[in-house]
Amino acid sequence: MMFQKLQRFLIPAAALVALFLGYRHYGWPGVALVGGGLIMWQLLHFTRMLQVLKRAADRPIGHVDSAVMLHAKLRAGVPLLHVVAMTRSLGQLESPKDTQPERYRWSDTSASSVLCVFAGGKLQSWDLQRPAQDDAVAESDRAAPAASAS
Repeated sequence: MMFQKLQRFLIPAAALVALFLGYRHYGWPGVALVGGGLIMWQLLHFTRMLQVLKRAADRPIGHVDSAVMLHAKLRAGVPLLHVVAMTRSLGQLESPKDTQPERYRWSDTSASSVLCVFAGGKLQSWDLQRPAQDDAVAESDRAAPAASAS
């Protein structure tokens, strides 16, 4: 968390230092070269964001192929854009709009779902919720082979 707050200042400071060093060593052509590199870096991030959103636009909101697999892949501190890229779907907003923390849900066809909590755009916690009927079916499946073996 501390690194994320520090990152807000380190990246612009590093860009300014790179621009200064470019000017110091190569003059205005150095500034143009460093500035062009910084603009290219921003364009790459923007293009990636558009690709993720384009893929997510083709799928229903809040749908994921497997909620269990999504639950296994998540880790704290991952940005919302990364989770959208993993699921290839926008999450179903569960919290009131424009409030922190934000809660999004992704569900699969078996009614299992993952509720993700994002604070400041970063994943804080997540919870896998499975339907109750799956537990009863799983217990009967375990009991059936034991009964047929006797």
